[in-house]
Amino acid sequence: MAPVARGLPGFYAAALLAALMLVLPAPGRPATAAGDTPVIQLTQVACQFLESENGVDHGFITRRKEDCEKINAETGAARLAAARVLKLKPGRYIFRVTNKDVPYDLGFWLRERDYNWRNPLHKLTKISVSGGGLAPGTTKDYEVELKPGEYLYSCPLNPTPDYRLVVTE
Repeated sequence: MAPVARGLPGFYAAALLAALMLVLPAPGRPATAAGDTPVIQLTQVACQFLESENGVDHGFITRRKEDCEKINAETGAARLAAARVLKLKPGRYIFRVTNKDVPYDLGFWLRERDYNWRNPLHKLTKISVSGGGLAPGTTKDYEVELKPGEYLYSCPLNPTPDYRLVVTE
């Protein structure tokens, strides 16, 4: 399991097959890892998380971060408007993130909606989990305890839109 990194700036982080189609055995019930911790599967392809965009692979081609920045400037708002909002109950989760085929290292960043990495108090009081090192074809786990509220998740290294996650009782 990858180490949990709390409060790191977004540039250390990064992002996420059909699992927001979520690899849920039943609606609202994620698969579990050892110890019954629910596992949320997220798969990254060029400039997007597949599950977040309803399993649709847009077929984007990227060789570097700047390619995704251009693609997202042109298509990101419309894709985000149609994206699936991940809805979970409070508790501990493992986000299992795979770099399916992006030709450079990626990561993942999940944080509270109003998290500001420049604010030192947020690093102490807000939820933020991030990490990198997702080489092509690799998978890493990111464990986090979620409380009720709104969150964003993305990959700053394979720039993706900021997908929404809502945690309610």
